[in-house]
Order: sequence, then structure tokens, then C-alpha cells
Amino acid sequence: MTATDTRAALTAEQAGWFADTFERLVGNVSQAVLGKPHVVRLAFTCLLSNGHLLLEDYPGTGKTSLARALAATVQATHSRIQFTPDLLPSDVTGVTIFDQESHQFQFHKGPIFASVVLADEINRASPKTQSALLEVMEEGRVTIDGIPHEVGRPFIVLATQNPIEQAGTYRLPEAQLDRFLMRSSIGYPDTDATVAILAGSAIRDRSATLSPVITGSAVVDMADLAATVYVDPAVLSYVTQIAEATRRAPEIALGVSVRGALGLVRAAKTWAASQGRHYVIPDDVKALAEPVLAHRLVLDAEAEFEGAEAGTSLTRILAEVAPPAQRASVTS
Repeated sequence: MTATDTRAALTAEQAGWFADTFERLVGNVSQAVLGKPHVVRLAFTCLLSNGHLLLEDYPGTGKTSLARALAATVQATHSRIQFTPDLLPSDVTGVTIFDQESHQFQFHKGPIFASVVLADEINRASPKTQSALLEVMEEGRVTIDGIPHEVGRPFIVLATQNPIEQAGTYRLPEAQLDRFLMRSSIGYPDTDATVAILAGSAIRDRSATLSPVITGSAVVDMADLAATVYVDPAVLSYVTQIAEATRRAPEIALGVSVRGALGLVRAAKTWAASQGRHYVIPDDVKALAEPVLAHRLVLDAEAEFEGAEAGTSLTRILAEVAPPAQRASVTS
């Protein structure tokens, strides 16, 4: 908690309640998305950190099921936008139409006005349409004809991206990637999970069988609680050193931005609370460094040609930057 933050810090008792509720949320979604508890945890960490999640994966791995299960679990609205080359920005945000009866222009909301939005195959749409998400992802509102329209809270965009080598895709610009708090992939389930999925083949949509665990307003309360988790100045310095190291690395052309460092701190707060702690430790930063930072790194063209990878560079940086010694006690 910074000196300018007037909110009361999260207490140990509140952290315990937060962790119990977080586990119930993860367990509920895991009934629909089998064998992927880590990805589910990352999704809820994004949601409770007021961030967005980019899933880079192949078709048929459960991305839609994850979004639906997330919405069902928190009793929130859900929408799905299929991105295609002919999709227009107004198809995402909405459009203003003249009503001949009232002789006034009326705004008709687009599918972005939902609590959980699945932006499917986002890199198949043109850059112009992709950019329609920039304002709403960063500020939680859409401006049409000069009039802002709030999307409300909770709000999360779960975007899926095909591997870039597939035909008919547009690479997401760095500014767009930077708006996503995390990037991850669901991947194919292991043998046991696959057998369980096949055994329940009669259930077409597992997310439809889920009961809500908490309400949308409770999600907002949890997010506000997570924001009050204590972060020691030494941990903030650790995050800063990691970000600066990415900017100095010879194989990286564009390192982590200040937005990326802020995102790592926000996510680490939520991750700490999900572990039942009212303070952040360096291990929280390490656990989230790759999903939060790797997609923000732009490799040097020559280094990328020689096989360099953002994840590998980040692993090396984490090994080189010494974390602060964990204190015996942490002030709440």
C-alpha cells in the first residue's frame, strides 16, 4: 500500500476469507474446464486484478468453456465476439441509430457490454477493429459520438489468438498486447482429464450445469480488497529491477513498460491474497512474471531469427536479479 493510498490494508482475517472464496471459484470452474487449475487461477487473478487475459491456443482446447464457466460462477453476463476480417469496430462497441419516432439518436450497445467477453480469434480481425478494444480494455468505457458509455464492473476480456503462423491472421500490435494483463494457454488436457471429458460426452456444455458461487458485486468487493494488499518497498524495487533488466537485455528490442510493471504488482497482490496472505512476497512476483511480462517483450529481429524466446530471456533475468530477503514479519 502506497503512502497516498487511503484505503485500509487487507487484514489477515480478510486474506483468509479471500483465499477460501478464491478456491471455491477455481473449484467451480474446474468442473467445466477439467485438468487446468493453473489457467483457471490465472483467469480469476486477471478478473480480480481488473485485467484481461490473452489465450494463445489452438481451436478446441476449451477457451469458450472457460469464459462461460467464469461468467456462470460469478453470476455475470457473458458475450462472445467472433473476430473475422470483415468485422467492423461498431460490431464490437455498438452503434448510434436515429429513432424516427422520438426524433433522437439512440445508442445500441454492442457485445462488449458484458461482464465476461470472449473475443474469439482476435488476430483474424483487421488492426482497425482490434483497436476498438483499446479504450474499453484500459478505461472500462466506450466513447461513441463523443459520449462515454461505461461497461461497468466486473469486466474482463478473454481474447483468444491463433498461432501467428496460421494463414489469415494479423499480428497484434505492441500497444494492444500491453493492454492484456496476462497471456497464457490452456493446452490439451492430460490423459486422465481427456478420459473424463470423453466419459461425459453426453454433456454438451459443462458450464451450463454450474451454479454461481458469488455475485458480480461480490467480485468487485474482492477486487477492491485485493488492491489493499501490502507491498513492501523492497518488493517494488525488485519489480523495478526486473523491468529495467528487460530493457537492457541485448536480445530484447523493447522491454517491459511501466504499465507492465504496474500490472505485475496488481496481479501479485491478488495472487498473495489467493494464498491467504495480506502481503506480497518475492515468490508471488516470480510466479506471475512470465504470464504478465513475456508477451510485452519484443525481441531483436536477429536474436529472434537465431531462436531466442521471450520466456527464456525472462527466466534468465529472474535468475540474475536477486530478490529481496523475506522479512520475518510484515507490517500490515
